[in-house]
Amino acid sequence: MSIFHNRVRTLNNQSIRRGARYVLYWCQMNRRADSNLALEFAVKQANALKLPVLVYEAVDCAYPYANDRIHTFFLEGVPEMSRRLAARGLGYVFYLRRNRQSPNDVLYRLAGDAALVVTDDYPVFVTRVQNQSVAPKIGVPYIAVESSCVVPPAVFGKKEYGAYTLRPKLHRVLSDYLRPVFPIEPVRPWAGELPEFHTEVAPGQIPAIAASCEIDHSVPPSICFKGGRLAAEGRLAHFVEHNLARYASDRNEPCAHATSDLSPYLHFGCISAIEVALAARGAPEFLEELIVRRELAFNHAWHAPVPDSIGNLPDWARATLAKHASDPRDFVYTRDQFEHADTHDELWNACQQEMLLRGKIHGYYRMYWGKKIVEWSTDPEEAVRTMVHIHDKYALDGRDPNTYTNILWCLGLHDRPWQERPVFGMVRYMNLAGMRRKTDVDAYLREIRSLQSGQDLHAQR
Repeated sequence: MSIFHNRVRTLNNQSIRRGARYVLYWCQMNRRADSNLALEFAVKQANALKLPVLVYEAVDCAYPYANDRIHTFFLEGVPEMSRRLAARGLGYVFYLRRNRQSPNDVLYRLAGDAALVVTDDYPVFVTRVQNQSVAPKIGVPYIAVESSCVVPPAVFGKKEYGAYTLRPKLHRVLSDYLRPVFPIEPVRPWAGELPEFHTEVAPGQIPAIAASCEIDHSVPPSICFKGGRLAAEGRLAHFVEHNLARYASDRNEPCAHATSDLSPYLHFGCISAIEVALAARGAPEFLEELIVRRELAFNHAWHAPVPDSIGNLPDWARATLAKHASDPRDFVYTRDQFEHADTHDELWNACQQEMLLRGKIHGYYRMYWGKKIVEWSTDPEEAVRTMVHIHDKYALDGRDPNTYTNILWCLGLHDRPWQERPVFGMVRYMNLAGMRRKTDVDAYLREIRSLQSGQDLHAQR
């Protein structure tokens, strides 16, 4: 079976341009030169046409919540991306749109000399919107290739009810897709000139480059996550060597630091899920999270017209939340209070401080964080809006199928009914006493206080 099976969608009916200079790969989500099926598909098409490949990557000032944190993470990957593509004989144009007066038609300019355009298939945020809007206007074949999942979502023709329905289907086909992605050598290496709008990025220039952009400068870079392929490879190597053997026993204890911390790198496409899964073979608990749970989120986003809508909840969850919508809340906080970690709950505030400083909350504690937003919001819809806002603005693993799916999990998605109680109805509930029974809350509070004092012992920037 071809490595591209069930991964390729042609989104328009245009013909290949004859006399073109190259095949263009618009790198939107999978920002890597290795183990990238969209890139390899572009090379394959270029070889058939005896053309070189030009890779186009951009960072725009106008995406929602554009800020120093997200921009910096993008920019930190550019130098290594440039080096690795050049080593493979592939062209690379990086365009930084610094302000809203800067040109916004660079993709179409580059497509004007392309035989066809290949891009990433991705079911949420701006990529989903851009693929819908660009396809009818690009003038050449516009082909979206899925390279974010181990098993492409198109394999499953419907939305799954939960992990228990998806898991056996995934395992039946996993061996067909869990294979290394080997680079395809280009028949014609790139030898062209780069356009005047290409932006060179040197590591030492990144703070100044971000400062020059018309974006939100109130959200600083993460104190511990550095963007790019090299950082992703380093995280994976550290996880396999030091954490994988204890992942099953320690993964829910934040201060054990037994998780991979790869979610920002998977989201930004610095590393592929296939690479991570192959490196972690023999660790079923980790593969359950990486493949079953993560790809359940992609399945949800793939089939949901609006992935973060409360209308995606199962009937029982919507009914029980509606029944208890007018229940009195012991505490009600505004979005601003949530955002600034200003609640009565010391553990919740610490979780939010971790988001503000690191750009990521430990997965188990993020469940508690979300459940309490549901409990302390005026209604479920407002709770969802608050969680989406905070993730989109601060989380390096936000704006992702996992983000929206896990937010809705806090309200019953992919879960079952539990004992009925105020506010939640039959939706699963979490409380501080349970967190103290299961984890070392005091150690976590001490660690977050050390973060706030600038003494993060686990920073890896």
